[in-house]
Amino acid sequence: MAAFCPRRFSFLLLAVFVIFSALQVLAADEDRQVYIVYMGNLVDGDQSPSSYHFSMLQEVVDRSYLTAEEQEKLARHEEVVSVFPSTTYHPQTTRSWDFMGLAENVHRNPTVESDIIIGVIDTGIWPESESFNDKGSSPPPKKWKGACEGGKNFTCNNKLIGARYYNSYSPTDDSARDKMGHGTHTASTAAGNYVKDASFYGIAKGTARGGVPSARIAAYKVCYPSVGCREADILAAFDDAIADGVDIITISIGEAMPTQFTNDSIAIGAFHASQNGILVVQSAGNKGGQKTTIASVVPWIFTVAASTTDRGIITKAELGNGSILNGKGVNSFSLNGTSYPLAYGEDISHECGKQAAQNCESGCLETSLVKGKIVLCNTYKGIMEAYRVGAVGSVALSDYITDVSFILPIAASCLHEQDFHVVHSYFGSTKFPKVVILTSESGRNLDAPLVASFSSRGPNTILPDILKPDVTAPGIEILAAFSPLASPSDNDDDDRSVNYTILSGTSMACPHVAESSRLYKIISSPLVTVCNQISSYDNR
Repeated sequence: MAAFCPRRFSFLLLAVFVIFSALQVLAADEDRQVYIVYMGNLVDGDQSPSSYHFSMLQEVVDRSYLTAEEQEKLARHEEVVSVFPSTTYHPQTTRSWDFMGLAENVHRNPTVESDIIIGVIDTGIWPESESFNDKGSSPPPKKWKGACEGGKNFTCNNKLIGARYYNSYSPTDDSARDKMGHGTHTASTAAGNYVKDASFYGIAKGTARGGVPSARIAAYKVCYPSVGCREADILAAFDDAIADGVDIITISIGEAMPTQFTNDSIAIGAFHASQNGILVVQSAGNKGGQKTTIASVVPWIFTVAASTTDRGIITKAELGNGSILNGKGVNSFSLNGTSYPLAYGEDISHECGKQAAQNCESGCLETSLVKGKIVLCNTYKGIMEAYRVGAVGSVALSDYITDVSFILPIAASCLHEQDFHVVHSYFGSTKFPKVVILTSESGRNLDAPLVASFSSRGPNTILPDILKPDVTAPGIEILAAFSPLASPSDNDDDDRSVNYTILSGTSMACPHVAESSRLYKIISSPLVTVCNQISSYDNR
């Protein structure tokens, strides 16, 4: 399953590189469009797939672009199931496995586990990570038919046994090396080695490990910064993973909304994987608590929602009057217990109106007025504005997502509405208000597991009789390996480089199920819960 131009043709389908505009013979590069021509299973015959594809194209195309009439003619071809443009998809631990009942000292069968090959279709992988060290690993299973084609200065081993990259849209990026961190994180969550004392600047410290540390990993890079994950590349990755001999495919990528199965590259790839006995596990999506937001809806994909564990990360804000408030956010910055003046957005802005200034909206705060101060903002996004202008830190209203701590580029604490009003009242009643933001620490969630507020809900809009998501798994504040090239706070100006980081999303839940489902009866797990109730979740 590959694009018309890349390195090889597939045995499942054909993607045609065409000019998008039918009105011009010549067009700019941005007008070029990849079309996927899905042809179902390969029919046995003497003719090679590439020759067969070329001959089919020659029947309907006689110029450098594809007209609407020719596209319709191609779609009517007996062997063609569907024709659709290649669109862009997007990417959607030390404690989670313990919470799932998979303790570090659990009895294992290394002989069986080392025979498992998990294919990770994602943003690539960081091969030098300790999570992928092959010390003590035997050679790859004999069933492995793949290759290490990760590009220059990229080496596989007996743990990371294969790597490929697909760059039909990013020809200058010729490596499977992960520049975004997402793929490294999901791969190590699924099958990373034991790594003691892993943490994010001391936060969530413990032994990082995957569900099956002895399993092998094959990485397929299809996502690129500023580009996303193109369908033609995703299909090529599925094609290779099937041929390579993986046992499971985990893909934490998806569209915003569901599409018809014949026009959905992941549904198509997963269908052919299932025909070859390969389980495909996909993240449910992060569109939040609204109903019918689930995008992964096909019955032959195992769809995973995200939920909490019994560990939560909190960041405390201590006011000058001694009040201590528990907020969210992953703050690795130490203020050494020093209190700083608290300033409200409207008092440090000359360019914006009162409401915009209180929200700390982009461009509102004055650099000269925030020096040596912690800024009080009415919105979560205000933290980024406080960071931009060089404030010491920020205390913000958690108006975005209230049950998750995201890594922040500045010392900050995000408070629930009631606690934020406490700070606001303190600020208004004190002549010289001060606050100190403490480094984040781990707390205990007594009500876990709960479905994450960001996790996409059912019911299934394409097949209402098929309940989706299928299960939940840990997807909040998961510590796992990361690419040192990527910013841990997803902010281009945050130049910190880390080997392990904390991420949240259904993307993090997906690899938890990928390995669990291979070896364990997941229905007995205290966390992986059958999601009948999620498909009709009423945002309680």
